[in-house]
Amino acid sequence: MAEQTHQHRPPRPDDPEPTSDYHFLGLAMRELLIEKGVFTADEERRAIEAMEARSPAGGARVVARAWTDPDYKARLLADAAAAARELGIDIGPTRLVVVENTAEVHNVVVCTLCSCYPRMLLGLPPAWYKSANYRKRVVREPRAVLAEFGTTIAERVEVRVHDSTADMRYLVVPLRPAGAEGWSEAQLAALVTRDSMVGVAPALSPDAASSARD
Repeated sequence: MAEQTHQHRPPRPDDPEPTSDYHFLGLAMRELLIEKGVFTADEERRAIEAMEARSPAGGARVVARAWTDPDYKARLLADAAAAARELGIDIGPTRLVVVENTAEVHNVVVCTLCSCYPRMLLGLPPAWYKSANYRKRVVREPRAVLAEFGTTIAERVEVRVHDSTADMRYLVVPLRPAGAEGWSEAQLAALVTRDSMVGVAPALSPDAASSARD
């Protein structure tokens, strides 16, 4: 019987060198799925490009709509995935829970096991979100960690820490800043930052947003 040879496809240009058995297994599975026609290398590339192109702009649109439309905010808090779809944002099968900051409660999000994150709304997670330091400390001493981000929470305000999982993601609706009364959704969305939707910072004030543009 003729000897069969397996042709290995070259790695993607941005692939790091395999560092573990799991990494080797993942690369082998990718090759097998491409070889079996489950997807093509081009389809994989385009899917990765689409994922990397995501940004916090989607989440900012959701928050701005919640700030301006009480009925939408009620739907968002009740069924976040359905409310996101109203704005053309499909978060897939993952459960999305939206929590709202108020004068009495401040919410902050973490993933203590890895770096589960609402990428469909916020894009790629920042390095600090994935760090062991943040993941370990924010559940034990959230006020101290928030202070390191420059966010001081009054003692009278309750701080709630939400732990994301592989099946569930969280998004924070920050307090709407003063001085933006009568602003359009597009103007308000410019005040909503990635960090404010994770809960480690407030939304930008109109003055801060103006200074950032200048």
